[in-house]
Amino acid sequence: MTKHYLKPVALALAVSLALGACGKQEPAATAPAAASTAPAAANANATAAADLGKSIFDVSELGDSSQACQDFNSFVNAKWVKANPIPADQTSWGAFNILHEKSMAEQRELAENAEKNADSAKAGSIDQKIGWLYHSSMDMDARNKAGFEPIKSDLAAIDALKSDKDVPAWLNQSFAKGDGAVFEFGAGADFKNAKMQIAYTSQSGLGLPTPDYYTDASKKDVRDGYVKYLAKLFEMTGSSAADASKQADLAMKFETDLAQHSIAPVDMRKPENQYHFVTVAEANKITPHFDWNAFFKAQGVTIDKGFSLSQPTFFTAFDKLVASAPIDEWKAYLKAHTISGAASALSEPFVDAQFDFYGKTLRGQPEQQPQWKRSLGSVNRAMGQALGQLYVAKYFTPEAKARAEELVTNVREALKARIENLDWMSAETKTKALDKWSKFLPKIGYPETWRNWDGLTIGKDSYYANMQAAGKFNYDYDIAKIGKPTDRQDWGMTPQTVNAYYNPTDNTINFPAAILQPPFFDARADDAINYGGIGAVIGHEASHGFDDEGSQFDGDGNNVNWWSDADKKQFEARTGKLVDQFNAYAPFADHPEMHVNGKLTLGENIADLGGINIAYDALQTALKKNPAEAGKKIEGYTEDQRFFLNWARVWRGDIREKAQMVYLNADPHSPEKFRAMGAPSNMPQFANAFQCKPGDAMVRDADKQVKIW
Repeated sequence: MTKHYLKPVALALAVSLALGACGKQEPAATAPAAASTAPAAANANATAAADLGKSIFDVSELGDSSQACQDFNSFVNAKWVKANPIPADQTSWGAFNILHEKSMAEQRELAENAEKNADSAKAGSIDQKIGWLYHSSMDMDARNKAGFEPIKSDLAAIDALKSDKDVPAWLNQSFAKGDGAVFEFGAGADFKNAKMQIAYTSQSGLGLPTPDYYTDASKKDVRDGYVKYLAKLFEMTGSSAADASKQADLAMKFETDLAQHSIAPVDMRKPENQYHFVTVAEANKITPHFDWNAFFKAQGVTIDKGFSLSQPTFFTAFDKLVASAPIDEWKAYLKAHTISGAASALSEPFVDAQFDFYGKTLRGQPEQQPQWKRSLGSVNRAMGQALGQLYVAKYFTPEAKARAEELVTNVREALKARIENLDWMSAETKTKALDKWSKFLPKIGYPETWRNWDGLTIGKDSYYANMQAAGKFNYDYDIAKIGKPTDRQDWGMTPQTVNAYYNPTDNTINFPAAILQPPFFDARADDAINYGGIGAVIGHEASHGFDDEGSQFDGDGNNVNWWSDADKKQFEARTGKLVDQFNAYAPFADHPEMHVNGKLTLGENIADLGGINIAYDALQTALKKNPAEAGKKIEGYTEDQRFFLNWARVWRGDIREKAQMVYLNADPHSPEKFRAMGAPSNMPQFANAFQCKPGDAMVRDADKQVKIW
């Protein structure tokens, strides 16, 4: 059960999406032990640059110059995309994927070295635990021999349920083991007092990507495929074909009931749909058949004034299911999710069945990834920060961190200047925006202190047992935060993750080590390349503090309105124009009705527009200090042009049609090709750089251009 409420806002969709996970994913991190570094990372930038181009920016990959003002993405990326088809074990392929593959290769070296030396490593060390965890995942002979034996006792416990009255106790114990079902539970900053952590419960329990998959006529084939997948799981665990089909139908009926009372992704962006503070007594009135006192007692959690029952409508529907759903329906649903949740940690037939639906049917991925990649995914879910500690020691230099810190400072100063010079915002609201800006906490590379893994027992034999142990360990680590002060030094991503994020409830901007390399950042590159890459990423994350969601939180992370009514109306009018722009983008020529959801993607689109403008300003400031660089061309392109070229190269990539269809419904990020073009098309600086004229596709009329931050 990963937390669903107010997720930190990431730069891009995670490259590797888990099809299923046994146990609870590792949450954000902290604890004792200092970071170390080693010179082995010195060649990391050169390696990535070689992968991404023959030079710092390979202009031979560009299209005809006439394309620049018509379709900037095609001008920069089409030749590369055509020459680099999506590998069979991927759903997309581009700049993020290549860096992810590089990170995975480095992690593989670390994991295999840990595996090789695990037996002789210091007992209980992270090296030993990672080595044994990786070994147990790779040992398919042992996993195939075990079959589904590891979950037989869980399935038997579900079969033993006699009536609806038994369900709450089962759920309480399932959560206490680090599993859970139907809803999510964990710690998070209090929206009204962000300095403290409280308990959150949130809607969950669906096996399909979004609630509309259960009712939309266009998604019937996916629903049918999902029911067949569930039936196969039931057959594989001993049910007859007829009984398996019946149980799959019952599980689907149960999920459909949940889906019909679940809030859609676009509405889940609203803070009021993510937080609903209640006392335990008030919660029990909403769910009279599910006692929250008993639940919290089973988790070992003490609730002081109350907690967030985040979507009351969902929990009202949940309570009705507790009270009235036939016990056979409950059992079918709980068994389906138990088997599917464990499938990736069981024998090959279960792994393959899960991939056949979630990989092939849902996302169009022809081949499963090799076992070593899947095993690394398990290590990252279970002990991601521990692996990150090894990663930083070998692959991240102090020089890269220092240069990134310098760029963060420069871009933040550019954001401050833009806020000060806004012509549409009142002085009163500017003062509050600048107060929020002043309280940003940038975090670069890795945590200041590493998490302690004492208490997690990992053996070399049972992969399923290891993942269950890690799930319980991470769950307990997370809920132990309830009632304690918020730690702004916590990280929500591991250092080896190729991404970045902003967290509204602690007002931090976060840049993991793995993104601080080409094409985002290159110590050898001219300023234009770095500001068009990592500079725009920094600006993007900072702009999230002022997007449609982040703007509803103050500098201390509290959900309060710091806007005047007039300024809020101005902001909404400008963001509304951006919604309209992205609603007009349709990724499939033969499916014009399937367009980007401008409201769902609004936060990311605001951050892209703000980020590129802020980074452009920071570049101009840097060039004023270096006039010689400002006036020169590199391989025929000016610094302004190279800035926009690298912006587009960052979003280089292609995606399978089925995967794109899923993401249009569920992902708050716009398709990459539209990110390459959308923000620049609102900038006169882009048109000037490439001598574009009014009427060109990349030049919006002045009254259509969106200017926010």
